[in-house]
Amino acid sequence: MTISRLTLQNFRNYPQLRLEAAPGFVVLSGENGAGKTNILEAVSLLSPGRGLRRAALKDIAFEGGTGDFAVAAELDDVQLGTGTSAEYPERRKTRVNGAAVPTNDLAQWLSILWLTPAMDRLFIEGASGRRNFLDRLVTALEPGHARNCTRYDAARRERNRLLADEYMPDAEWLDALDGQLANFGSALAEARFRITEALNEALAMTDNGLFAAARLNLDDDELRNQSALLEALRASRQADRAAGRTLKGPHRADLTVFHRAKDQAAEKCSTGEQKALLFSIILAHADLITEQRGSRPILLLDEVAAHLDPRRRATLFGQLAEKGGQVWLTGTEPGLFEDVPDHALHFQVAEGRVTKR
Repeated sequence: MTISRLTLQNFRNYPQLRLEAAPGFVVLSGENGAGKTNILEAVSLLSPGRGLRRAALKDIAFEGGTGDFAVAAELDDVQLGTGTSAEYPERRKTRVNGAAVPTNDLAQWLSILWLTPAMDRLFIEGASGRRNFLDRLVTALEPGHARNCTRYDAARRERNRLLADEYMPDAEWLDALDGQLANFGSALAEARFRITEALNEALAMTDNGLFAAARLNLDDDELRNQSALLEALRASRQADRAAGRTLKGPHRADLTVFHRAKDQAAEKCSTGEQKALLFSIILAHADLITEQRGSRPILLLDEVAAHLDPRRRATLFGQLAEKGGQVWLTGTEPGLFEDVPDHALHFQVAEGRVTKR
């Protein structure tokens, strides 16, 4: 999974940009605000979902432009593209080799994982962020998961609309929606548990010398069973109607992460330990993708080098180089990347301009 060319149009602070890439390390250095993370965000949008910033589409378009944006990438003989039009700035369109496809289909072509400074808050904020994080991990390994999430959310929104109506909803309609929720919900819950169990097995064999190994725990185990979920939805209808929303289901699940060696919840760990736990999860997951899909995922590591001491930086870069694949890195100082392999591509980013170093 390697991008050989990335093209941006009206994206963030780039009216136009064409960047030639290659397997291995792609290093972007420059001052804060120069546009380094914008490039990583563009790459992240070549996967299902809202990208590494989870931004509204209208906020991505180049300010002062026509209101649309486009991201395109070449992968050998495959061309991927996604973006919006000026007429419909909140409607995302996606193409593969020129043919229109659902955005979720991007997961069939690319697995993309990322770490950003904003993810440092993952363990101390609400459960929805952790669910989104876990669903991204699942989709990178099982592309069909994104479709199940979309269908589940659509059925839940329709059920909530009925429940919030002042009139008693039609029982048969609710039965049909509950059936959909149980079908798609149990499938997505089962996929979440599969990846959690697989990651725990991989993390149990992780060397704690580089990053603290994590242990993951996902609640609502019973939601994996379609019949049990259907029964829970039907039993909860009266409470759901009083609340005006669906109270049971995998949309309420939470992921808890522990520091394996300390058996301590991540939310109680230090900031440095939390970052190390995230590293361990992402690196273990990249290994799982390589093993199960046969190719290394693209890694987007935003400003991670600055938070590691020189020894850990050198060790991390060495491990990433040994495992292969394409790794995009950002940092304010080129010196942070002196230990990346000699064949790495280095780019200087300044005020929306990118030049090869």
